Amino acid sequence: MSEVLRKADFLIIPGVFNPFTALLAEKVGFKAVYLSGAALTSSFGLPDLGVITLDEVAEMVRRIREVTNIPIIVDADTGFGEAINVYRAVKVLEKAGASAIQIEDQVLPKKCGHLEGKEVVTPKDMIAKIRAAVKARRDMLIIARTDARGVNGLQDAIERAKLYLEAGADVIFPEALENKEEFAIFAKEVKAPLLANMTEFGKTPLITASEFKEMGYKYVIFPVTIFRVAAKAMKEALEVLLKEGTQKSLMDKMMTRKEQYEVINYYFYESLDKELAKGL
Repeated sequence: MSEVLRKADFLIIPGVFNPFTALLAEKVGFKAVYLSGAALTSSFGLPDLGVITLDEVAEMVRRIREVTNIPIIVDADTGFGEAINVYRAVKVLEKAGASAIQIEDQVLPKKCGHLEGKEVVTPKDMIAKIRAAVKARRDMLIIARTDARGVNGLQDAIERAKLYLEAGADVIFPEALENKEEFAIFAKEVKAPLLANMTEFGKTPLITASEFKEMGYKYVIFPVTIFRVAAKAMKEALEVLLKEGTQKSLMDKMMTRKEQYEVINYYFYESLDKELAKGL
């Protein structure tokens, strides 16, 4: 499935955080999904500070892979440790069904890339992680994210990206650039498949997918968009239930039972059950 990512001209990739959201994205028509660390940790009721474990991420990858065949890009934060940990993480996540893994050059405990107070490791340390990832992978893509823009400036991010490419990274992900001009400069200077992060409420202004494509980016992720929309809708529904004691005013905002069953392939399983019961 990594071939889909390699051969694609341009992909818009939504962030997902469980099998249902991945299935929904596939049925809507997306060709790949991004298992967002921020969305996944929030769904666990935890902050995005690197507290999630490799086993927890791998289990979610396995569950998503069980129900969908489209490529899964996995946010693996800093690789769950040093270079030797990255080596194992790649082995585990690829076996679980990941098509690509993203690792970043932050110091642990990592932070959301759009917050203040980040620190980055030395280029040498990140290069060791990339080499470990390349050595461990069978076929998956290695995406190297640099958070250097918010720490040392755009030029350092560009220089790091070039070093990460030399180390074997397949895709470069510049995090938290602050305007379209910076994205354009980065794309001009770094000759590689590029991934842009179009998250909300961060350092990056809202830029459309078509604008990123024009600048030369190959992938655009929307990591927490559907989580935030769903979270607000759930909060509002809970408030209505508490206040009104009925869901009557919420009915037109719901996915119907039939629509829900279509997403989870209920009718396939129902038909399969009947077929297997024949002749018993």
